[in-house]
Amino acid sequence: MAQHRRRRTTALALGVPLALTAAGGLAYGFLPGAQPKASAATTAAPAWATATADGFASVNALGQNGTYGGRDGQIVTVKTLADLEKYATASEPYVIVVAATITMDPVGKEIKVQSNKTIVGSGTSGQIVGGGFFLGAGVHNVIIRNLTIRDAYQGVWNDKEHDFDAIQMDGAHHVWIDHNDLRHMADGLIDVRKDSTYVTVSWNKLSQDNKAFGIGWTENVVTDITIHHNWIRETEQRNPSTDNAAHAHLYNNFLEDVAGTDINSSYGNYSRGATKMVLENSYFQGFKNPVIKDSTASIVQKGNTFVGTSGRNESGGTAFDPKTFYAYTLDKAADVPALLKSGAGPRGSIGTTAAAATTKAAAATTLTVAKDGSGQYSTVQAAVNAVPAGNTSRVVISVKPGTYRELVKVPSNKPHVTIQGTGSSRNDTVIVYNNASGTPKPDGSGTYGTGGSATVAVEADDFQARNLTVSNDFDEKANQNIAQQAVALRTAADKVFLDGVIVSGDQDTLLVDTASKDKLGRVYMKNSYVVGNVDFIFGRATAVIDKSVITLKKRWDGSSAGYVTAPSTAANRKGILIANSTVNGDVSAASFYLGRPWHAGGDASLDPQATVRNTSLSAAVKSTPWTDMSGFSWKDDRFAEYKNTGAGSGAASSNRPQLTDAQAAGQEVADWLGDWTPSAA
Repeated sequence: MAQHRRRRTTALALGVPLALTAAGGLAYGFLPGAQPKASAATTAAPAWATATADGFASVNALGQNGTYGGRDGQIVTVKTLADLEKYATASEPYVIVVAATITMDPVGKEIKVQSNKTIVGSGTSGQIVGGGFFLGAGVHNVIIRNLTIRDAYQGVWNDKEHDFDAIQMDGAHHVWIDHNDLRHMADGLIDVRKDSTYVTVSWNKLSQDNKAFGIGWTENVVTDITIHHNWIRETEQRNPSTDNAAHAHLYNNFLEDVAGTDINSSYGNYSRGATKMVLENSYFQGFKNPVIKDSTASIVQKGNTFVGTSGRNESGGTAFDPKTFYAYTLDKAADVPALLKSGAGPRGSIGTTAAAATTKAAAATTLTVAKDGSGQYSTVQAAVNAVPAGNTSRVVISVKPGTYRELVKVPSNKPHVTIQGTGSSRNDTVIVYNNASGTPKPDGSGTYGTGGSATVAVEADDFQARNLTVSNDFDEKANQNIAQQAVALRTAADKVFLDGVIVSGDQDTLLVDTASKDKLGRVYMKNSYVVGNVDFIFGRATAVIDKSVITLKKRWDGSSAGYVTAPSTAANRKGILIANSTVNGDVSAASFYLGRPWHAGGDASLDPQATVRNTSLSAAVKSTPWTDMSGFSWKDDRFAEYKNTGAGSGAASSNRPQLTDAQAAGQEVADWLGDWTPSAA
């Protein structure tokens, strides 16, 4: 490999991950305020309705990286059955806001939801009466939130004639059911059947039904499901019943059988067939047979509380460690009843939240950019220039599809800026240029340097980028006589949120840094891709790459060799964290290092840090994944892994340090972000 010429500047940059491939995967977050093309009434969905799933629904598998629903699509508000069915069954992605009580006709109707949909209730007004939703084989990336689905009951408690469920899945995957009130149906409330997998069910109220929640109906042992923070009360059976699930993780649920009522529980959590179940910090009150298992099944119990229960309470066998699949935080079992009584089910204040979001969107300034002259500006930089210095409210720069060959800089005196593509894909809107570190400046004042080569430079706090590609297409092969570093995206700011973007280049693609050595600069990137080959995620920022894909790229001469990260972290600061992601690419096996320490300018006081955890590593990653740089040993700095998977992962050794569970508990995403919770704006 040719000697890598290090950067001589400490310029800052931000990281934006690379977008989804055509095979499918991540999706960008929709932009509040974007105008749908649909004919139904439209509205800005509540900001919380754009969240992505946790638990098994967040796992990258089956060509789908996490569950984000319809965020690639239009936002539509529906108040009739015809409109709800129209958009839920469409092939295109939609965020469907249900703003009325919709009665199914005929009774028991289950709308056949298609892939890439978010169906979310507006406040407490989103109600489905007399039927529900069906997700068939292959349907994926669906979110159902904040709805009340009720009253398909046909007068027979143990109904054998009707199959009128609230939500039924047969062979679906990547589904998130969250903050709903499901009750009084003619069969079950939720059925996860026939190899459905990568499902998360969270913060729901399930009540007044014979059968609450069934999982299985298959001989195959493939289902991966997370069930957390659900209030299950006044249900007789299937609470849930889990049959032949490969991994069932149940935690912080509240199962309540109220004394003196006509509904009596027959059992609580049931592990059947070949199920492996982990049951943690749940609270059982008044239940008969609260935890039971087949002789062939496993249940590992940890920290559960049982009050007034009777009958079987079983555990045994071996299960799995959920944290090998995703990160999560347990609430204390004693706190669960109060927590769920106040927090489960539809958010009654969502109407207020939605109104606030609408008000905020109305108050924000939106500037449109279009190459064809149909916008206010024809370049992105012209729109940035129009943002007033010292602005105190959000300015959204809405960029229509096209390739914008230009340099963009957001200066430090223009905070609260969002740059968002409006196309159907993040590939539709591309900002690209081809400067490199050694490229001469037009005015003859020297070369750009590494930081100065950036296509997009962000120096303003509270910046967001969404649904677009930022690229540096510098031609290394044609310019071997100059320094090759060519940054696509650079940030020198705090609270930078990159959601659903592509950042693409070769050497030094994504520069995440701070305004100065003594200043904090946090960057959070999710549902995105970063592409490159040499030190292509680097800098001194406190940066998180979460639920994203890091794509390794061959060098200009076709060779495979490179380094993913080059942190230059200041002492006592957190560096680069890669979590819940995938590292892969069409490169040779064992050809890439995960990182090396960059002591910028030879500064021995720096303490570079990179942690890669809960991430799938392809065979391209070396078995000794860290290496020295410019005379500095990686072993003197902070490099570690935790519970990575894939052909490129490996056991702990002196050349491959692994965090202990206790250490990993202090290196979660939240530890990096501190008091900042990124949200779309």
